[in-house]
Amino acid sequence: MSFFKKRVPLEDGDYYTTPEGYRCFTEQYHLKRGYCCESGCRHCPYGFNKKTGKHS
Repeated sequence: MSFFKKRVPLEDGDYYTTPEGYRCFTEQYHLKRGYCCESGCRHCPYGFNKKTGKHS
């Protein structure tokens, strides 16, 4: 049994670089990945709220 999650290859539109130089993943990437990482991502399509720790 593998404890590692499948790596999703990056494609155009999966992320952009913020003015501070960080990689920000888009909703497109999150949907391709198929699950919520519960990190409070800016473009989370799964409705996770980092402040409450719950999905809406």
